[in-house]
Amino acid sequence: MIEIIDVYKSFGDNDVLRGVSLTIKQGETIGIVGESGCGKTVLLKHILGLLRPDKGRVLVDGKDINDNVSHLFTVRKRFGMVFQSSALFDSLPVMENVIIGLKEHCPLMSMKEMEEMGREKLEMVGLYSETYLRKPQELSGGMKKRVAIARALCMDPEYIIYDEPTTGLDPIIADRMNNLMLRLKEKLGKTTIMVTHDLHSAFRVSDRIDMLAEGNIVFDGSPKDALKTDNPYMKKFIQSSSLPTNRK
Repeated sequence: MIEIIDVYKSFGDNDVLRGVSLTIKQGETIGIVGESGCGKTVLLKHILGLLRPDKGRVLVDGKDINDNVSHLFTVRKRFGMVFQSSALFDSLPVMENVIIGLKEHCPLMSMKEMEEMGREKLEMVGLYSETYLRKPQELSGGMKKRVAIARALCMDPEYIIYDEPTTGLDPIIADRMNNLMLRLKEKLGKTTIMVTHDLHSAFRVSDRIDMLAEGNIVFDGSPKDALKTDNPYMKKFIQSSSLPTNRK
């Protein structure tokens, strides 16, 4: 379980987070939504320990991740991160990109074992042997995202974080990405955090929606609750996203 407790963060005069509190339960998929610049990425960096709160705490399974550096590094290994830009290494083939975490953190594994793990994860995201030796620049945007997901899964993390997973994809490929995230959710049951401004994706994949605005969580509820809410922030966001509001 991840607990964000009364977290504040400012950069100069810019108060980005103003007492954010949020609990993410084991096995839950949560969509953190909000307009660009609302603080979603800053909140994400606090969950990963890349930023320290000015005030407040971030707990993973009851322990403050900022207690000490050694504990922070241990906690980070439990997270699989899928970056918005995929963040693949252009000089390395697909397989090397996928297993890079194993090479860094699992010295007792043989190269054969690592590659077997890499193949398993690539097949899990729908990429097969003809892709393994290709370089990232030879891949489409959607394929790069799939490689990034395979890399995130390769260390068998307890938590998966998607940062804007459908950004830059056309609607058809974005829908395929949503389907993939749903399949992985059902197959693996990992605790998952999706940070996005794409409500279509958030509503499709998430068990719970949390909206960040003006430095705080202004809505927390199921996708069905979000469609029926009178909360002005969520209503405006839904209307601007052209989501149908007559779902039951």
